[in-house]
Order: sequence, then C-alpha cells, then structure tokens
Amino acid sequence: MAKLLIYGGHIIDPVQGMDTIGDLLVKDDKIAAIGAAAVKKDTAGADIILDASGLTVCPGFIDLHCHLRQPGFEDAETIATGTLAAARGGFTTVCCMPNTQPPLDTKATVDYVRQVADSEGYVRVLPVGCITKGRKGVELVEMDELTKAGVIAFSDDGEPVASPRIMRLAMEYIRRLGLPVIDHCEDKDLSHDGVMNEGWVSARLGLKGIPAAAEEITVARDISLAALTGSRLHIAHVSTRGSVELIRHAKKKGIPITTEVTPHHLLLTEERVMGTDPDDHLSFYDTSAKVNPPLRTRDDISALIRGIKDGTIDAIATDHAPHTLVDKLCEFNIAAFGISGLETAFGCLMSLVHREEIDLTTLISLLTWRPAKVVGTRYGELGTLKPGCPADVTIFDPNREWVVDSRTFASKGKNTPFEGQLLRGKVMATISRGKIVYCDEVLKVRTK
Repeated sequence: MAKLLIYGGHIIDPVQGMDTIGDLLVKDDKIAAIGAAAVKKDTAGADIILDASGLTVCPGFIDLHCHLRQPGFEDAETIATGTLAAARGGFTTVCCMPNTQPPLDTKATVDYVRQVADSEGYVRVLPVGCITKGRKGVELVEMDELTKAGVIAFSDDGEPVASPRIMRLAMEYIRRLGLPVIDHCEDKDLSHDGVMNEGWVSARLGLKGIPAAAEEITVARDISLAALTGSRLHIAHVSTRGSVELIRHAKKKGIPITTEVTPHHLLLTEERVMGTDPDDHLSFYDTSAKVNPPLRTRDDISALIRGIKDGTIDAIATDHAPHTLVDKLCEFNIAAFGISGLETAFGCLMSLVHREEIDLTTLISLLTWRPAKVVGTRYGELGTLKPGCPADVTIFDPNREWVVDSRTFASKGKNTPFEGQLLRGKVMATISRGKIVYCDEVLKVRTK
C-alpha cells in the first residue's frame, strides 16, 4: 500500500477536539494513524514524506457551492480547471451547481459530470441536481433517478423556484430521499433588473438596486415550507441581517435548516462597486464586484459574523462563479454576476482570524466538518482526520503573505475583486483521497 507521512505539523481537527503538534499517516486513500505515538508504530516504508513543521494540518476543505460550468460553458471553466483551482485553494471536495447547459436535470447529465470528474478532476466532485426540469420552476425532475445517479442535494440555483406549490411538492418528495434542498432565495419580482444592493451607492451610481427584502421574503417562505413538510432546507449564500435573524429563529423552533455564507459577503460591502480608489472615476462600476446576491452593508456583515459565532451560520462556501473576460469587461448593467473565488477564499478568510473576529478552529470547522454534515455520509465520513476516514487533508501556513494575481489562477475565471491585495494565510498543500494534488514549491517533500 502507498504510504504518505506528514510530520511535525500543527494538527487541528475539531471533530476529534485535536489541537496539537504531531504526525499524520495516510495509506492509499484513508487516514491510517494520527498523533506522534500512533504514527511511530507504522512509519516504516513511507513512500512520500512531507515536512509540515511550522504549518497547520487540518481536514480537507469542503465547498458546498461552486460552478464548474461544464457541460456547456467550457470557455469560462471546465471540471479540470475548476478542480485544480479548488486544490490550490485547499478544497478536497466541491459540490457543483446544476446551472450548466444542459442542466443537471437527468441521469445522463449527472453521469457525464461524474465520469469527467473521475477522469479529469483533481478533487472529489459531488453534483447537485436540479429541482425542476430545465430549472424552469414548472415540472419536478425525476428525483429518485437523480439520487441513484449520485446527487447530494437539489437546487435550481440562479433560478429560484417561484411557485410555493412547486417548492412544497419538491420538499415533500426530497424529504423521503433524505437529501437537502439548496435554495437560492430571491424574489425576482422585487429584484427585477437590479444589479447591486439597493442603497446609497446604487443611488449615487444610478444603478437599479436589489433590496434586502428580495432575499428575506423567500427565506421566510421556504422556512415556512420546511416547517410544513419536515424537509431539510439549506439556504445558499445568505447576505442580509434580516435573513440571519429569520434563520436563527427557525433553528430555535427546531426547523431542519442550515445555511452558508460566502467569503465576499463577509469581507466586502456595496462600496466595493465603486472600486478601490473612490477618487478615480474610472474605477466606478467595477464589474468584478458584481455578484448575486449583491454585496451588502457593514451592518449586514456584522450580522453575518454574529451568525457565525452563535452557530446560526453552518458553513462557508465560495459560490465560485468564473466568467470570461468578455462577460465582465463591459458596462455594469450587462456584466455577468459572479466572483471567481476558489483560490482566494482561504487567504481572504484568514483576515477575519488575524483581526480576531473569529478564531482559527471556528474557521476550520466552517470549511470542514460542518459542511460535511450537510453533504452527509454517502461518500464516507468527510471533514475529519479520524483513522479510517477518507484521506482528505489541507496544509496551510497561517502567516504566509502573498499577493492576489489572477494571471496565475488555475481557474479560467480571472474575475476577482481581490486583485492585487496582500493576503496573509496561504494553502501550501492539498491531499485528496490520499494523493497530493497541489504542493507549493517551497514545501519539503521527499520520496523513496
């Protein structure tokens, strides 16, 4: 059996309550042993030895929400480039959304994604199936068939199910399958033609705004439907104070609900649309900051941070949305929504740790075992380094500084509002299913 020894690292595994300096042994695609005493008994013949001294070793990151674009939009991203970007960002599992062309609404398209991921992907890819055929909100997909094909949830991401009746039927059906509904909460009657948050910045720039209520109305509706049906509900990319309060109240009532927040909604406000230099009129209408839901206010960010601290928010997901230059280098009103986020997520999030807004163990939890609970155990017990579990490991330097340069991205999507920023905290190596799929050039690795 192939053996990989990672020694001398600062191991943090919230599931095991582990926070210690030690070693980790991987055999083939499983964690074999952890801790200096356990590993010492079984280090003979290690094929690869990785020196993690001064670095942090934790379970592999899990992204509940990303867009790999294939099939149909390979000019923006492919499964190969997207999963390589994920590996460079420390992610060992990514859940890909179904808004492809054709969408993931049949067994054939789900099988295609899984086959390409198996042959060309760098990390584990878990497909999310559509709720309705063609994501049109009219007719439910064959949910049993998609579940057997391997989907881990259902969503019409980007096209919220407008009909409460259709959403109720979907929840009742999905509840029997034991999978969650991942909901993009947006009332499109309210957000119609909106391109950024409704507020003083949109008024100053003369842009149509999207009010917070467009999100909150749908969050409230679907919480009510989850209470009615007993279905598991996962709210995608929550962005407003009102949504956090609704979710907090729902959890207190015992409604089966989880939620995620993105790095950009934790770190950037609506003012970022005006660019990094407000005195330069050419920096206004920065399409790299155009995202849906839109960047909100400082008050909303404070509510999101509080939601993380009190457990209202369960996970951090990138909502990685790569686009071509043509889709972004145009006037703001017609530019595509989305940020390419897999490769910058960890470095950006570490700023919250360095500012002591959250602690490191909490951040690791939000990226590992807590999203793993949403995914479930169909693909093994993810999000932990317990012996016998899948060998998904992320190694990072919490203090290493680096500058964001989209020209070096593995992703085809270069659309990032963090371009040129100095970040502190960098992924140094990623091990997916026992294989090193990314390794920084400065890391010391010996092979036998």
